Amino acid sequence: MTAIDVRGLSKYYGPVKALDNLNLEVPENAVFGFLGPNGAGKTTTIKLLTGFARPTAGEARVAGEKVGDGNLGLQVKIGLLPDVPAFYDWMTGREFMQFVGELHHLTPDDIKKRTEELLELVELKKAGNRRVGGYSRGMRQRLGIAQALINRPKVLFLDEPTSALDPIGRREVLKLILRLKENTTIFMSSHILSDVERVCSMVGIINKGKLITVSSVEALQKKYARSVFEMEFMEDAGQFVESLKKIPWLAEPAIVVDNGTPQVKVRALDIDRARKELPRVIGESGLTLTRYELSLPSIEDIFVEILTNGEKK
Repeated sequence: MTAIDVRGLSKYYGPVKALDNLNLEVPENAVFGFLGPNGAGKTTTIKLLTGFARPTAGEARVAGEKVGDGNLGLQVKIGLLPDVPAFYDWMTGREFMQFVGELHHLTPDDIKKRTEELLELVELKKAGNRRVGGYSRGMRQRLGIAQALINRPKVLFLDEPTSALDPIGRREVLKLILRLKENTTIFMSSHILSDVERVCSMVGIINKGKLITVSSVEALQKKYARSVFEMEFMEDAGQFVESLKKIPWLAEPAIVVDNGTPQVKVRALDIDRARKELPRVIGESGLTLTRYELSLPSIEDIFVEILTNGEKK
């Protein structure tokens, strides 16, 4: 099933194309990472998909509801954490949750139940009677996620959820996202690529308002895999490296010390042949292998390569 279906969605501000002919499908229960540099069109897309902006052209459906035209049915099925969530600092966490529940026309009993469930989920139950003005940035982000979930949304939009957080705050929010993905589809925009790599199963990369690519993280890593094999041995591998220099389908064998551990790295000129034959070569060396892997690029590596050189065909 498709949670988000976008067809030709565009948003122009005069001559500026903030979003240009976006076509996108996001399956249910995915954590979708929407990546791009600042000004790429990420926040514009979220505003359009949540009904806070009107498109210049195109259409979209979120959780089966058509976006735009004042469709109140959409608001029932979505939750939103904006890039800079706003709170009434004089309210306590519980009071703010009650306020949001009333905006969604939940019953008093449901508001009370959901408030306690969600404050526990985001680990703010003990802080629920404290004023929001005294919350840390990480606590405010987690409260923002809690309020976005109070109406049990089918699709949750998170706009830069870890931006400006310290490492502890980022870790808390990412742990929460991983816990949420079992029950809802998450559309998460970010320019912190290591965070996306930790929690997202799919990513889309946007630049200057145009979608460049959409793929699973695994497929992207395979597509942009470096043809470099890394090995670690219990014994000295100097002679083994010399023997690799004589193999015509390998190049640039070398010993590299990483965090005090010697590694043998070698680039494959024929990666398919290397996958099949390199294990045999290692076995014939008589060395004790402790680690062997094909180097996979990070999402950050892929992102930079796509923006610099374009998408690989």
